[in-house]
Amino acid sequence: MNRNKITIAVQATTAAMVLGLATQASAIELNPGSIDAELYGYARMNAVYDIDEDIGVSTQSGSFGKVNTGAAEDDEITGHFDADAVQSRLGVKVTTEQGVKVVVEGDFRGGSSGGDLRLRHAYGEYMGVLLGQTWSNFNSFVGNTSVLDFDALAGNAGLQGRVTQARYTTGPMSVSLEDNFTSILDPAGAAASTKNSLPTLTARFENSSGPLSLSAAALLHQVEYDIGTADDQAIGYAVFGAAKFAVTDTVSLQGAVTYSDGANSYLYRSGDNFGAADAYIDGSGDLQTISGYGGTIGVGVDVGPGSINAGYGWVTNDWDDAEDDGVAVGEQHETNSNAMVNYMWSPVKNVTMGVEYAYFMVDKQNGDDGDASRIMFAGQYNF
Repeated sequence: MNRNKITIAVQATTAAMVLGLATQASAIELNPGSIDAELYGYARMNAVYDIDEDIGVSTQSGSFGKVNTGAAEDDEITGHFDADAVQSRLGVKVTTEQGVKVVVEGDFRGGSSGGDLRLRHAYGEYMGVLLGQTWSNFNSFVGNTSVLDFDALAGNAGLQGRVTQARYTTGPMSVSLEDNFTSILDPAGAAASTKNSLPTLTARFENSSGPLSLSAAALLHQVEYDIGTADDQAIGYAVFGAAKFAVTDTVSLQGAVTYSDGANSYLYRSGDNFGAADAYIDGSGDLQTISGYGGTIGVGVDVGPGSINAGYGWVTNDWDDAEDDGVAVGEQHETNSNAMVNYMWSPVKNVTMGVEYAYFMVDKQNGDDGDASRIMFAGQYNF
């Protein structure tokens, strides 16, 4: 995204002068210096035509949870149009002369159908130490294919979301302690209450050399429940690798692979729409972890004033042990996959347009499956 900086040079002698209290010796003083403030964002419209069935959510992204499967496909009402502007974004980044950076950013995807202001980023960073909310350290965009759908391809590397954390970065390495995401199924297959006693621990390496960019990460987290009369805990983990290779100045290949065991909350778009369950409670009250894996592959080709991008992503969960233990998991998503191809172009600087075809496929543990196709148009005006 191109951002035009709005730079504000603030030469401050004392806060007391600003408050009109310079004559009082107890006034708070600020060291003279400058602050660079960058205001950025964009206004964006997303419009979609769902060919088979209405699977759109806010930002008009396609939802795996709204794809009809089995007999429900016979009741589909075809041809749905919708549009919104809730992806529009506003942020501010401030950097002091001491090297302290502060970022606060939001968009309007909040609420069940969007429209409410949603906090995306709110963090400070100094000397490699970051505190606040931003992209999870178990996350990378290196292997992502450029698509218009805001929620993008299943199987993209890591969480692909923002989380409250404490992170330290030195060179290409970063480690973090993050707010823990967990999901557990009870013996009936319903969501069980979880308990978070420890933060998630992550480590990531990300670097580039010539035409090749690489990223790899791992995480450990505790999966736990405690209902007073029964409790148990387990350790879940996940790893991913992502890469992008510039074949030529105009052609790139990219992709990612992820594996998780007891950490499917971090396996992107593996569940009803996002993370699947990490574990289930068996008939003896013990926690049993659930494994999953996924990946993406894509290509980007510069053509004229824009680029053609095509990508495919998939994720698969292993529900067999849970089913053998009598847990009702027949309606759980075994495999989610989607493919997207688009053309994005910039008619003028700071303006991006695009049109995209997307195909979504869902396979459930009980053997039911379903699919849906859609066409999206987007227009984005950056500042």
